[in-house]
Amino acid sequence: MRLDDSRESDNVEDRRGGGGGGLPVGGIGVGTVVLALVAMYFGIDPRVVLNQASHVSAPPPAVEPHRAPANDAETKFVRKVLAETEDTWQQLFRQAGKQYEDPKLVLFTGATRTACGTGQAAMGPFYCPADHKVYIDLGFYQELKTRFKAPGDFAQAYVIAHEVGHHVQNLLGVSAKVQAARERAGEREANALSVRLELQADCLAGVWAKNADTARHILDQGDLEEALRAATAIGDDTLQKQAKGYAVPDSFTHGSSEQRVRWFKRGMASGQVKDCNTFQAKTL
Repeated sequence: MRLDDSRESDNVEDRRGGGGGGLPVGGIGVGTVVLALVAMYFGIDPRVVLNQASHVSAPPPAVEPHRAPANDAETKFVRKVLAETEDTWQQLFRQAGKQYEDPKLVLFTGATRTACGTGQAAMGPFYCPADHKVYIDLGFYQELKTRFKAPGDFAQAYVIAHEVGHHVQNLLGVSAKVQAARERAGEREANALSVRLELQADCLAGVWAKNADTARHILDQGDLEEALRAATAIGDDTLQKQAKGYAVPDSFTHGSSEQRVRWFKRGMASGQVKDCNTFQAKTL
């Protein structure tokens, strides 16, 4: 990626080394985290557990100490990618007659408080709709490189763009509608709705990449391939086969590798949010 001329976002919180991140918040604590990790083992998105728990009435989360983000290369890269998403989505929202609200991105190590419960590094990067924040333990990038065999700076940027895609869904009211529908549905249908939500976020990541590159020429040769390798590596079928030796499609919550690649490429080719309507698509 060519980010030398990109600005750095001010919307990054650094909680690494702040301590206290694993304590329960809002009445959601160790029990919820254990359920989330068990869900992950069986191929179910652990965020489903946290999102459901976040709807329980509870006092506001305590303020967790944080400091100004460090200036190492990895942290600066995150700030620049986040800034690229801000500039792109602000422009796209203006064109649609809407106002974009920048999300916060929280860097943490191990565990941290969120308005959706206690976030764990083992869950991977995630977005909490209740506080409009993206959470990431940067150790995930090493895992992306070694365990998932998906190295490269654009693969890392894709991860952030996907989570920001969830923020876009939240602002547009998509997330709330899907959550309400999931609560009325059985497990199989609820999983299917989650897949459509996740694939739309993949498509929105592609929309971001297309528009950011058109405006500021941020992509190098081979960057697209890096993102596609990452999308392939974290498909539900690939992850389940690695963990259990077989895949159970009815338990998918993010989509297969093929589906994730297809929808990212669709957003990248189009650059239009309207082409990311996974909920109207007959075939994913």
